Amino acid sequence: MRRGLIHAGAWLLATGAAVTLSWWGVHTVMSGTVYDPPRALPIPHVSGASAGPAPSARPMSSSTHRPPQAPTPARAPTPEREPERGTSSPGRPSASAVSRTPARPPQPPGELKVVNTDAGRVVLSLGKDSAKLVSATPASGWAMQVWKDPSWIRVEFSGGAAKKLTVFCTWHNHPPLVETVKT
Repeated sequence: MRRGLIHAGAWLLATGAAVTLSWWGVHTVMSGTVYDPPRALPIPHVSGASAGPAPSARPMSSSTHRPPQAPTPARAPTPEREPERGTSSPGRPSASAVSRTPARPPQPPGELKVVNTDAGRVVLSLGKDSAKLVSATPASGWAMQVWKDPSWIRVEFSGGAAKKLTVFCTWHNHPPLVETVKT
């Protein structure tokens, strides 16, 4: 009887360890893939001939919205005194030791291309020679799959037996091109 309990305990330990290891491996590989919920960004609705939102328009929701703050008084810069020749200031390198490199301006975001279809919505950021998927959201009753490659993005919506709609964005040796294909 005791020998049977020892064997059962060893089997339970080995099985538990194997299941834990398998779950951890699958979870590590699958994190950050298309199985994570899509991250949708609010895109302002552009209507009519106006190219931008109305001056009083505010986003309905934003994770970066901050309440307005009272202006703070500007402080006058304090002049730094250079040490005399032959001496050095503790904790601060000499002016000749500091290399001054100009700051690079931030990269401008690409043009946002919104593709609205019956199957869902795809938002792409198009640059000069590349593109990034900003968000892809399937419509009700549709499923979605995303494939990415260094020179293309494919978002496929499928719903029902033979309903498929695919949004392609390619940029191999040409500026990004967006195409929609129904099958």
